[in-house]
Amino acid sequence: MENFIDKSAQIKGGTKVGRYAIINKDVKIGKGCIIGNNVTIYPETQIGNFVRIDDNTVIGKSPMKAATSATTEEQQLPPAKIGDNCLIGTSAVIYAGATLGKKILVADLSTIRENVTVGDFTIVGRGVAIENFCKVGAYCKLETNVYITAYSELEDNCFIAPCVATSNDNYMARSKKRFKHFKGVTVKKGGRIGLNATILPGKVIGEDSQVAAGAVVTKDAPSKKIVLGVPAKVWRDVPEDQLLENQ
Repeated sequence: MENFIDKSAQIKGGTKVGRYAIINKDVKIGKGCIIGNNVTIYPETQIGNFVRIDDNTVIGKSPMKAATSATTEEQQLPPAKIGDNCLIGTSAVIYAGATLGKKILVADLSTIRENVTVGDFTIVGRGVAIENFCKVGAYCKLETNVYITAYSELEDNCFIAPCVATSNDNYMARSKKRFKHFKGVTVKKGGRIGLNATILPGKVIGEDSQVAAGAVVTKDAPSKKIVLGVPAKVWRDVPEDQLLENQ
């Protein structure tokens, strides 16, 4: 048998399933979907209509908890949910407890962890990692190899350039104090972060602010300002024609 499709799985009309797919107990797949080769869909996962899932992707995976993990909890997670018209690339991993809205692109080799929500029309680029307990808004763009640390929030219309790194641990795993102080980053509506910038734990990128390429953000970035340098400092106002309200 090329595929394993549990008898309890519900697959609506027009959906096509590739070779060697595994579709587990109580999975629900909408109409007109395309499920690639070697795709694994774990129990109770919910997939909307007209969703494309490419080869070797895993949906609904349970998290692994290392003996020393400080952010992964033992918990009963709800099923993964994928909204209508999403495109999921090759070898992506979307965990149980993740919820994706509609018309989201998740590119090849990306990972979306448990307890994560992603808003409608957002682009999650190739090799992006969104860690647990994160919220990503609608119409965001996370480009190749972006790392969003646990406990972070990106509001709507954020732009995160390739190789941006974020952190949530000021103690760098060396003190028990850190267990009370984990805090990710916040990017307010319309915030933009340039190529290879680094955002330190708990910092806030203000609404419509811009972080220059290569900057290291050690203090909150004010709204509608450009910050640059190491450490990042305010340079000037964001040009009026670049403000979200003027698009």
